[in-house]
Amino acid sequence: MAEALLARGHRVLIVDDLSSGRKENVPAGAEFHELDIRSPEAAVLMREAGVDVLFHHAAQMDVRRSVADPVHEASVNVVGTLNLLEAGRRAALKQVVFASTGGAMYGEQTAFPADEEHPAQPRSPYGVAKLAVERYLYFYHREYGLDAIALRYANVYGPRQNPHGEAGVVAIFLDRLLADREPVINGDGLQTRDYAYVADVVAANVAALGRPGFGIYNVGTGQETTVVELYGLLAAALGVTRPPTHGPAKPGEQRRSVISSELVGRELGVRVGTTLEDGLKKTAAWFAARAAK
Repeated sequence: MAEALLARGHRVLIVDDLSSGRKENVPAGAEFHELDIRSPEAAVLMREAGVDVLFHHAAQMDVRRSVADPVHEASVNVVGTLNLLEAGRRAALKQVVFASTGGAMYGEQTAFPADEEHPAQPRSPYGVAKLAVERYLYFYHREYGLDAIALRYANVYGPRQNPHGEAGVVAIFLDRLLADREPVINGDGLQTRDYAYVADVVAANVAALGRPGFGIYNVGTGQETTVVELYGLLAAALGVTRPPTHGPAKPGEQRRSVISSELVGRELGVRVGTTLEDGLKKTAAWFAARAAK
């Protein structure tokens, strides 16, 4: 995202506490500030740096951690967001483009793929927090005239994804396969997800830049893929024949998740078009090159 904005001639400031991010991923030309979004220092930066657009991706993103510690979840994802919004609306901020969730927003779906009119019924504090921020953005739009776009992402994957922790199954599988460690599939592996390649997600963010008003858009492929199928594609991309190990199912894990991107295509002209096979090949090549260093 930062690279795409720099390529378009924008001044880019990055705020990250490096709890999961990596400083070497900061592109040349971007201003980096190692800050927690909940901190007074982050609020001062928003007020004084002349920021007019906030692409808000900072979050506690582990769904299982959110279940274990919902107070921490709300502190980062809700209160941290409000810290930035309150500072920004008193200064130069004109627009927020918010990384919301399609995977956790709709809960156990009743329609497949889910469009933006599907009832929001999140089953985790992570999803609840994302929904709360969407509602706050609507308030800031109506009350203060702040333009806001919430992009409800499917399961995003791609080069540079963090393979540590519970989030990011593509990166986790690749990391384990390349290290000759045993990948573990939770349960039968027939649970489905919608996997969106990072370049398509960046394109949606760029298309949202400068869009007036308030809007909510899904960003996904509309295609369901089981974890077993995903593993097979990744193993094939690396030329690995090792079968996965199946562990116990995770309690409360969503069974099916897939979202429609027809609206973002119609209104923002975004095509979420990278096939899973192509995206996984690009991602596997990046992980393999890193492992070879």
